[in-house]
This record gives sequence, structure tokens and C-alpha cells, in this order.
Amino acid sequence: MYFSVDDQAAAPAVVILGGGLAGLAAALDLAGRGHRVAVVERRRYPFHRVCGEYVSREVLPYLGRLGADPAPLGPAAIGRFELSSPAGRTLRSSLDLGGFGVSRYELDDFLYKIALARGVEFMFATVAGVAFDEAADRHTVTLTDGRTLAARLVLGTYGKRSTLDRQLGRAFFGQRSPYLGVKWHLRLPGFARDVIALHNFRDGYAGVSAIESERLCFCYLTTRANLKAVGGSIAALESEVLHRNPLIRDILTNAERLYAQPEVINEISFAPKQPVEQHLLMVGDAAGLITPLCGNGMAMALHGAALAAPLADQFLRGALPRPALETAYAAAWRQQFGTRLRVGRAVQGLFGGPVLSELVIGGLRYWPAAVRTLMRQTHGKAF
Repeated sequence: MYFSVDDQAAAPAVVILGGGLAGLAAALDLAGRGHRVAVVERRRYPFHRVCGEYVSREVLPYLGRLGADPAPLGPAAIGRFELSSPAGRTLRSSLDLGGFGVSRYELDDFLYKIALARGVEFMFATVAGVAFDEAADRHTVTLTDGRTLAARLVLGTYGKRSTLDRQLGRAFFGQRSPYLGVKWHLRLPGFARDVIALHNFRDGYAGVSAIESERLCFCYLTTRANLKAVGGSIAALESEVLHRNPLIRDILTNAERLYAQPEVINEISFAPKQPVEQHLLMVGDAAGLITPLCGNGMAMALHGAALAAPLADQFLRGALPRPALETAYAAAWRQQFGTRLRVGRAVQGLFGGPVLSELVIGGLRYWPAAVRTLMRQTHGKAF
């Protein structure tokens, strides 16, 4: 479907830039409220993303309201948490709310098919730019193939980093980030499928938890310096750096890797971002990225959609002017996620260095109440 800027009768009310969890949930929510929605996504489903693939149960009521309960995917039920230091010293805790593990490969495709069946339009293309016409009070989205779309509202749900961030002049985009993320899917019989584990190593940490079909997601964050020090090889990085944590070494030595090469993403930035940029409502990682050590970015993406959609609905129905929409969304976003992101950045500073990591984990082992409190700060309430 092609929506010309000159064909207002055919144009969607909302264009969503990015078809990840935030974009798909927002599309389902707004389509369910009677609005015409188009999603621009550069890759065709299904595909893998670098992601920890753990979701807290706080999202289940919302997914239920969207008619998208993930139960048919057979997600793993997760109720325990484990954290290890670079030397393998471990602390454990239960998760108050608990969560589930499901791959983005399956979940995104599941939501896409539901959205497609409900009339959401999908355009598989790359965004070249977005312009806002103050006089007409509308956006024009230009794609790299020359097509254009007009819409009253645009949501930015394109994930951690995009060339669109450069066009918008977002501050974080001009700052180099030292972080890169790597993800494998593994098969390891005997791994406890109700545990999400976070294992520290020098200048990084790895998360491992069960997903559907007896598989594991193994996803880690480290630095370009770590990779450069071993000659730029992922295999050498894992064998020479990650393996120093005996728990990681045991996993990677004994597991079957389910694809030939891992998914890799560079320039991951945890710097603060703004939830509204040049009249675009930013949702999910485009609005702010929580550190993987605190996890739950998938839940934040879904919750962001749940915040944006009802406000967008009021705007599209004429009950809320654009300035009030933007102010209300920014306030709601900061109230819901501001503390969670600050805690995540603070906690990240405690880990990665072997000495400090050992001290922190050694102390927390004898202070279980603090561990539970920290976990609550990185999870929300059911919505």
C-alpha cells in the first residue's frame, strides 16, 4: 500500500517507524481504537534481534487486551534470578512478579500477523527522513525509494539507534558509545528453565534464560575495547574473556549453538533521550534504553505503547491538541520509566570491573532484602 502526501483520503492517521514490540503493540492498540495505521519496517518478518528475550509478567494484561496473549508460542515461565561475579561467585533471589522467555523471532512475527489480520498496513522499506509542516499540522515521511507518506501523527519506535536520530539532531547520536551487544540461541539440556541468570565478566555481562522450544537466549554486552584486544574476533572474545567466568565457560562449552553466526549490534547508547522529538512520540528503546544488567526492555517497549496509544487516540479524535498530547506523553513516560532508567545506569556502574563486581556481589549475598528491592526498581506493575 502506498500513501501519497497528495492523497489524504488514503493516508493513514498514524505512521509508526519501526516494527518491533513498541511499534507492533502501538499499531494493534490504535487499530483497535478505529484508526488507520501504517508501520514502516526495513526487514521482513520473522527475523532475529539482539535482545535478552526476557519479559516480566507485568505485560500480560495489556497483551490480553490487545488480543495477543503469547501463550500459543509456548514461552518459558521464569521465577528465579541468579547473578554471578567474574570469578563465579553467585547470589540468587526469587522474582516477585516473575516473567517469561520468548524469542523476538517468534513474538514479533506473532504480533505482526495479528496486526496484518486487523488491517494494519506494513511497508517494508527504510526511512530517509521525516518533516513536520506546522501550518498543515501534519508529518511527511520520506522513504529511501522515493515514496512518501502523510500522517497526522508519527511514532518513532525504531529501536536503539537509527540514522533518523542524526537527522533529528538527537544529542546522544553524536556521542560515541563503547558498547556492543551479541546474541546467540543455544540448546543446553539440563539448564534450569525457570531461571534468568546474569553473569559478569571483565567489562561486560551476559544474560541467559530459557525461551520457547527448549532453547536458551544467551545475550551479552561488552565493549569495543574488549573485542579489539582479542583481534576483533567474537570467538576469541568468548574464549579469552567471557570464559574467565566459570559459569559462562560451562554454558558456552557445553551448549549447541543454533545458528552459525551470532547477532551483533554496535554503538549501544544508554545516554538519556527525550520521549518527544520534533513532534514525534518516541516509544521503546527510541525513547530510552535500560541497561541489560537490569533487563526488562521488552516490557518497557510494550508499556510505552500502552502509554502512547490512548493519548494518541484523544489527539486523533480532536479531544487533545498537539502541545497537550506531547506534554502529557512526556510526563507519563518520565513518571513511568525515569527512575527505572536512572537505577539501571547506576547499577551498571557497579559491575564490569572484577574487583568492584566481586565486592558488590559478595555483599549482596548477605543482604537479600536489598536484592529484592533492586529487582522491584527495574520492574513495573501489571498494566
